[in-house]
Amino acid sequence: MASYECIQCSYQTGRWMGFCPQCRGSGTVVESGESSPEAPMPVGDVSSEPVRRLKTGIGEFDRVLGGGLIPGSVALLGGAPGVGKSTLVLEIGAAIAGSGSPVLIATGEESRSQVGLRARRVGAAVDGLLVSTDSDVERLVGLIRSGSWPVVVVDSIQTVTGAAGGASGSTTLVREAAAQLISAAKGSGVVVLLIGHVTKDGAIAGPKSLEHMVDVVLSLDGDAHRNLRFLRGTKNRFGSVHEVGVFEMTDRGLDPLADPSAVLAGGRSSLVAGSVLFPALDGRRSLLVEIQALAVETSAAQPRRSVKGLAVSRVHQVIASIERHCGIKMGNREVYVSVMGGISITEPAADLPMALAIGSAVSGVPLGSIAAWGEVALTGEVRSVDQSDRRRSESRRLGVDHVLEAGDGRVLADIFDEVGIGRRASSGRSGLRAVRDAGSGSG
Repeated sequence: MASYECIQCSYQTGRWMGFCPQCRGSGTVVESGESSPEAPMPVGDVSSEPVRRLKTGIGEFDRVLGGGLIPGSVALLGGAPGVGKSTLVLEIGAAIAGSGSPVLIATGEESRSQVGLRARRVGAAVDGLLVSTDSDVERLVGLIRSGSWPVVVVDSIQTVTGAAGGASGSTTLVREAAAQLISAAKGSGVVVLLIGHVTKDGAIAGPKSLEHMVDVVLSLDGDAHRNLRFLRGTKNRFGSVHEVGVFEMTDRGLDPLADPSAVLAGGRSSLVAGSVLFPALDGRRSLLVEIQALAVETSAAQPRRSVKGLAVSRVHQVIASIERHCGIKMGNREVYVSVMGGISITEPAADLPMALAIGSAVSGVPLGSIAAWGEVALTGEVRSVDQSDRRRSESRRLGVDHVLEAGDGRVLADIFDEVGIGRRASSGRSGLRAVRDAGSGSG
């Protein structure tokens, strides 16, 4: 008697159905033939051998993965067009091949000559790194099952052809092709790295079940104007997702940045108003970034608020708190706030440096070499945030002279007065001098 099994969650049934009643996947129930159910066993008896990882030699990439690639695993790398996905996997393949493990790159996006040109430009033309333009899923499965290459890159999953279910790039074909490639990877112990397109919203194109099927989901993004790229893991069955890898796009390819804070905060002048440093936490990593603000008087009925890299709603909340609790009129000023370097910050800890940058821009008083963090409440209180020790350590490491953080009972108006940008600040007293004279707020 034939049996049927879901290729996503392994749900088994005695008859075919158009969808899986357990994981709700559409078209995922396929015939598996006669099979006896696997005998349950105590979880304590399950073998727990140490995971053997394949290190790529690229520290920023291995950091995000948790130490390297796992044999038999499947990773999905997404990112906007031109962000550097193909360049990154080419450099990863060259690094692995250089260590003695051959790598195959199967591309349906580019010709062999295009891949060869890029490989020579970024220094990835090494022995052991092979390229194929075959995009037929059955032939790709055969290449994977042969075991000739411990690592196989498919660029991209949306260009794979041959699976039943429609034209290249269709939802059904992407799901079916991914299922076959994943099955081949698991059965042969080969690492398969899939590259995926993204939609205009930044989500990986294709069925959402694609992200559930793979073991690791990676995202590459960044600011094209600053040439910085950030690699993040949104799913990792073999490690943490609280890591970020930082790269710089150069004419030689993507160069890993072991100390991104020095780049993000480098070149900042402490003698200009409207600039404050913020030690942001991205996963387990602390990045020192610069928050800049500009305030310009206007006669418009609705002053403009321009925000880049921060949540617009929090900027509006901070501006309202400045006007209400610090007595600084903001209704007749246009306000521009930006996080330099293309970083996007969502944590409330950026409220205090944002407020200080805006207050400094309005008063025209530079705050000097200062880093700050804290959450500004609607009541005007500045509340403490997590991981202050890590933020303080990163600020000190980069040579910041003064740190300003939240404390018990502190309010925004008092902090403004301490740094010389509030209503009660002494005239002729610079912001940097005020921070040096402040007691509880400076480190």
